[in-house]
Amino acid sequence: MLEKIIAIQDRYTELTRLMEVNMEDYQKITELAKERSELEPIYQLSLTFRSLLAQLDEAKELESSGDAEFTSLAKTEIESLAPQIDALEKQLKSLLVPKDPRDDRNVYIEIRAGAGGDEAGLFAAELMRMYMHYAEQRRWSMEIITANETGIGGFKEVIFMVKGKGAFSRFKFESGVHRVQRIPSTESSGRIHTSTVTVAVMAEMEDVDIQIPESDIEVDVYRSSGAGGQNVQKNMTAVRITHKPSGIVVACQDERSQLQNKLRGLSILRSRLYDLEIQRVQDEREEARRSQVGTGDRSEKIRTYNYPQSRVTDHRINVSSYNLPAVMGGDIDQFIDELAQRDETDRLSTSGVNDED
Repeated sequence: MLEKIIAIQDRYTELTRLMEVNMEDYQKITELAKERSELEPIYQLSLTFRSLLAQLDEAKELESSGDAEFTSLAKTEIESLAPQIDALEKQLKSLLVPKDPRDDRNVYIEIRAGAGGDEAGLFAAELMRMYMHYAEQRRWSMEIITANETGIGGFKEVIFMVKGKGAFSRFKFESGVHRVQRIPSTESSGRIHTSTVTVAVMAEMEDVDIQIPESDIEVDVYRSSGAGGQNVQKNMTAVRITHKPSGIVVACQDERSQLQNKLRGLSILRSRLYDLEIQRVQDEREEARRSQVGTGDRSEKIRTYNYPQSRVTDHRINVSSYNLPAVMGGDIDQFIDELAQRDETDRLSTSGVNDED
């Protein structure tokens, strides 16, 4: 780890020098400043860390000096420095773990009713509201892209976007199967029903990330329609895009024009294709083992919402909350924080940061 820290310190110093000699090149200065800003937290922390290591070496030399008074003082100094160094080492290791380049991006969230009929559709709507509350708490904005309603307040499928810095870094742990156990209002015998809803989370991708040749897609246009299939526009503004190589179909109808719907549809398609590629790579890497946070497989049961017991359990980390109303109101950080920590620990173990340099 120390070699990595020294390399970062050298690079930070070099970037500072380059900024000084390129003062008249605004574009170059911007690029250099961005890279230096990204290194700043590690650089500042590493200065303190190396200073403490130097103090520890001096204390150890004094401890072995043979002078009783110096030895006593040195032991006290070592006992004081050790926990500080351990704490800084943990922080540095965390900062040195390679970050997911998608973490700061906006996200598309797709929620689909699974087993359970109308009850699954109703819970799909409740999950959407849970995520909406969570986004509001973080001052992120939310925009519904397309929705297929059940007619009784639920959704067969709903796709929406959450816009905000770091949105993907938090929502990415929500992908998977969410199971709900409760007594439906139409159940006269009081029997508990189990229903499922699937959630897919994808980072918003730009055209430069995923190139889609025009020959790979088929675009159909049709009239936008509201609930019950009633035509709400006479113009053909809705767009359905089929990606022929993968068979993925994306439909968009909520924008005002055909062009806007096509652009939004292509954005969703790029995100899905990128997500598929990431999944393929993960599957290859995780063939021999499964991490604590799962592989992202959509078939995994990641969380159960038990209404009779007011309990929500995340099966990936074996953490439960007994305040279901709060969770449905957007209080899901208790799960996400633990999942993020497990994910960081897993990446740390495979990044080489733990290796002795």
